Amino acid sequence: MYLTHLSLKNFRNYVRLELELSPGVVVIVGNNAQGKSNLLEAIYFLATAKSFRASNDRELINWLAADTDIPFAYLLAKVEKEHANLRIEIAIKEEARKENGANGATMPAVSKRIRTNNVARRAIDLIGLANVVMFSPQDIDLIQGAPQMRRRYLDVTISQVDPRYCRSLAHYNKVLIQRNHLLRQIREKHARPDQLLFWDQELVSAGAYVILQRLVTVSALNELTFGIHRGLTGSQERFHTVCRLNLDVAAGANLAETLHGELARATPEARIGAIAEVFKRKLAQFQPREIAYGMSLLGPHRDDLAFVVDDREVSLYGSRGQQRTVALSLKMAEAEFMRSRTGEEPILLLDDVTSELDAERRSYVLESIKERQQVLVTTSDLHAFDADFLAKSLLLRVENGAIEPVNLATLS
Repeated sequence: MYLTHLSLKNFRNYVRLELELSPGVVVIVGNNAQGKSNLLEAIYFLATAKSFRASNDRELINWLAADTDIPFAYLLAKVEKEHANLRIEIAIKEEARKENGANGATMPAVSKRIRTNNVARRAIDLIGLANVVMFSPQDIDLIQGAPQMRRRYLDVTISQVDPRYCRSLAHYNKVLIQRNHLLRQIREKHARPDQLLFWDQELVSAGAYVILQRLVTVSALNELTFGIHRGLTGSQERFHTVCRLNLDVAAGANLAETLHGELARATPEARIGAIAEVFKRKLAQFQPREIAYGMSLLGPHRDDLAFVVDDREVSLYGSRGQQRTVALSLKMAEAEFMRSRTGEEPILLLDDVTSELDAERRSYVLESIKERQQVLVTTSDLHAFDADFLAKSLLLRVENGAIEPVNLATLS
């Protein structure tokens, strides 16, 4: 799949943009704070209904639009897929302000309306229609950051290829909120422990599928990252990802080993059932402790990932260069994973990918992306790319939210 047209109004520093795109590599050059990352963010937002860096949708509306009667941002993408064309529209609008009782300040309420091929959609229905893989300098936080960042990475990856996972995860999170509220009520003697039965069943049902797909996905990514990472490091390092399931830690089990051992030939539903049995049994054992804490202590909301190079955990012992290479390996493997699952090439978004890479690793990355169906890569320095690569790419310059084509001949 590839993006053929992008339209932006009042998105970040883009007051108005109409951009035609074609398959292949698009190199976007510009100084810092001119709109390179904002452009990739817009494409990612159109595919996932979420920003990879904003804490709320209000931040996406151009600050000049805040002085208008109805502050809004509008995004439109036209995507050509193998068997169909797709039109995605997202409108973000600031509604009436709500008073914050704590300090009397007013906070803007923001609505988000999504349409695909002129049909209104929920955000959950948008995910997976257009697949994107995003790499940014902040992805080093995958290695160094909190566990929720690594869970989010897995969730976004799997949700784009598995609608059931997306629905199961959404349901699990809703159940978790309700169950935590009930646990607090039981702790305060305002509810009975037997009222947990329904929520336990819902938590186990949705959570078992989430756990299974995380294990399956990490296994698939490991097969892909092995070769990619060796290519990036000149075959000098061996890299793999470990899925640290909260249920394994709590149960003293190894679900991954069980699923690849005695349940290797079992149906997916049988595997889900095996996970559910472990989950259900441990919930019963942990119930007194969960009531005492007033929160759910077991389940995929506490899972984590560990990234290991040559038997050493990268977050603890890896250099910044190693951590960045690991993050890049994961993203390149993610693209292959999506292609294998959907039969479509995802749109690859690479923000400042050449920075902090030595010449050999940069050459490997550029060689591996040039045959992709569509790649948008940003840079502040065209000298990071060789002349042959640039000659086969569409070159665009961004300056203060405006984009124009670059004539390669004028750069020499």
